[in-house]
Amino acid sequence: MNSFNIQNNTLHAENVGLAQIARDFGTPCYVYSKAALTLAFERFSAGFEGSDHLVCFAVKSNPSLAILNLFAKLGAGFDIVSGGELARVLAAGGDPKKIVFSGVGKTATEMQAALKAGIFCFNVESASELVRLNQVAAEMGKIAPVSLRVNPNVDAKTHPYISTGLKNNKFGVAYEDALSIYLQAATMPHIAIHGVDCHIGSQITELSPFLDALDRVLLLVDALKQQGIEIQHIDAGGGIGICYSDETPPEFKEYAMAMRAKLGNRKVKLVFEPGRALVGNAGVLLTKVEYLKHTESKNFAIVDAAMNDLMRPALYDAYHEINAVQERVADDTNPALIYEIVGPVCESGDFLGHDRTLALAEGDLLAIMSAGAYGMSMSSNYNTRPRAAEVMVDDSVCHLIRPREVIADLFALEKVLP
Repeated sequence: MNSFNIQNNTLHAENVGLAQIARDFGTPCYVYSKAALTLAFERFSAGFEGSDHLVCFAVKSNPSLAILNLFAKLGAGFDIVSGGELARVLAAGGDPKKIVFSGVGKTATEMQAALKAGIFCFNVESASELVRLNQVAAEMGKIAPVSLRVNPNVDAKTHPYISTGLKNNKFGVAYEDALSIYLQAATMPHIAIHGVDCHIGSQITELSPFLDALDRVLLLVDALKQQGIEIQHIDAGGGIGICYSDETPPEFKEYAMAMRAKLGNRKVKLVFEPGRALVGNAGVLLTKVEYLKHTESKNFAIVDAAMNDLMRPALYDAYHEINAVQERVADDTNPALIYEIVGPVCESGDFLGHDRTLALAEGDLLAIMSAGAYGMSMSSNYNTRPRAAEVMVDDSVCHLIRPREVIADLFALEKVLP
């Protein structure tokens, strides 16, 4: 099923034309397909049917309350990395008993909030964090359930900024140190060892890194058992990539079969933290061409979306397909040209796409595809630009799930000197 499709020469989200959405809600605007979100979650979960498992959506990829609420209704758990994300999940109706708390810099206040909520597990990322968590839990009279995030030093074969499982990354504890830290944890009165966690990166398009990492985790589980430490769950993290252009990531079913086969007859719960895989291709960024600017060396299409709305191209040099909402027929008066798609932000790095062949006119609408992950979640107010509206499409109905920000709100909390 392709939730973004052409009907009557106009790109649609399900059965609503993107041109209509632009008229109703303005641009730039994030548009999500409820059907695409639902289908992605159901397909991911289906691969593990019949086994003890928990699918925890990685909130950082898209923290929209509407999306979190949808996944919660579908039975999802959540992978969080801050106290703010914890509050979002709870506000969206998420079950705290299905929350895993990752991240290298958890504060005492965040630990207190998570313990009070009664989360499923803390993914502990350093020996120092383990000590602090034990102290915080003791002060509250609670026992903290933990997994140790183990760094298996496996190359995820992805962009270096989103690779997290190598020994020079800030995440997790060194594989060689994991056993001794687990033995330390076993002596702490307010720590309960529940699992082992491993997350090696994002936008991974091959199976082998996942399987190599799981091999190392299983060796650690066996070593822990020899020390009398029984592991209840293995958190295999997330990281399955999506197709932005010509990538061929593994199908969810293929991934599930390979992971289950590797696990064998072990009686442990499998936990997963997919983010991009569930939301990436379920959203687009809708934008309008403000100006066409032709220079001696380049043609620029200056649009009303910018790097503050979609940071990935500027940050990672990431590719997003860019389609005309209503395609023009190229002719002698309006030929197809090679354009730089750029925004109005005052930075040379403010681009959304390089070298795109399009027949354009000022006022045309463009859809920046595969923008459902790390789009709105990484957006900012740089250049005092209000963040975009967000719309969820459910068949032929549109829901405004986040209104566009108002400029006055951007500095409402600021004070001038007396």
